[in-house]
Amino acid sequence: MRDGPRPARDVVDTVLGFARTLRHAGVGASPDRVEAMLAAVGALDVLDPRAVYWAGRLTLCGGPDDLDRYDAAFAVYFSGQRPRAPRQSGPPEVQLATSAPLEQGNEDGDDATEAPDLAVQASAEEVLRQRDVAELTPAEREHLRRLFALLVPATPMRPSRRRRPNSNGSVHQARTVRRALRSGGEVTRLVHHRRRARPRRVVLLVDVSGSMTPYADALLRFAHAAVRARPSSTEVFTIGTRLTRVTREMRLRDADRALAASGSAIPDWSGGTRLGEVLKAFLDRWGQRGTARGAVIVLCSDGWERGRTDLLAEQMVRLRRLAHAVVWVNPHKGRSGYEPLTGGMQAALPSVDHFVSGHSMAAFEELTGVIQRA
Repeated sequence: MRDGPRPARDVVDTVLGFARTLRHAGVGASPDRVEAMLAAVGALDVLDPRAVYWAGRLTLCGGPDDLDRYDAAFAVYFSGQRPRAPRQSGPPEVQLATSAPLEQGNEDGDDATEAPDLAVQASAEEVLRQRDVAELTPAEREHLRRLFALLVPATPMRPSRRRRPNSNGSVHQARTVRRALRSGGEVTRLVHHRRRARPRRVVLLVDVSGSMTPYADALLRFAHAAVRARPSSTEVFTIGTRLTRVTREMRLRDADRALAASGSAIPDWSGGTRLGEVLKAFLDRWGQRGTARGAVIVLCSDGWERGRTDLLAEQMVRLRRLAHAVVWVNPHKGRSGYEPLTGGMQAALPSVDHFVSGHSMAAFEELTGVIQRA
């Protein structure tokens, strides 16, 4: 039997949503820890932000490395405010948003009474995750930036030539024979090994032309999150009328500083689009020399092409031969009734493995899964 009153259903849903946010931020938040937080919340006053904060911190965090991530996730999920730095010994100075009123039940802990409305703020955040980034208000964009700071894109893996001992792999004949010789020539045990997994290179080509201006900031923030997760195996280029490598700028820890440095390095921001010519420049200078070989190439563009579409089709075929997989991200694909009718999209799609949208936070989270599975 669990001590204290049982948490109401909407409190359970809110805690489960908070645990999912923590896992996106890199905190383990295993099911047994979530169960412990539910037990703690059931015995505390859910109207008190400090009580909710400490209930989660003492149950969901597994080590010192989780504390800063927990503070940031708690502030974003429950109030949308950034925790004060440096972090004090107490909880971050945040207040639960007025849009998420917390109402106490009766003192008897009757499950039939009206449950606390903790899920309202979580529902508002879920609505924001589905919104088109081009239609957000400045306040919503600021909230979205904090959600990008919690995004941890997964890395696709590939088998390497090196092998390591493993009970489920193939038989390592040399080691098996050596082991048999040490025991008088009799094979008493088979030694197995299998290939190690190594990160596969991810290359992001982000369109910063005029037609992509409403989405360029979000796409570059996604690129920064990808570089932050795996800096040694992620490359970022911007495309428009010219090709610009911004990997070094994206390696800056702070996202705002990284975007500001990238903006200073990009000479064709909000300009025209020559996808075929720029893609050819990428393949001639970088791709053919190894950057695109065996990599997952992520092209972020709406497909508007001012140059020759036949050149774009030719370079896409060339890119497909080099890459492990080609993913095309088009923000307009998320709109109802969209069809890829532009000349650039029709020229590129035959060489694309995955055609996905990139118009919302939920779409970016889905994109991370597509890259990992590719």
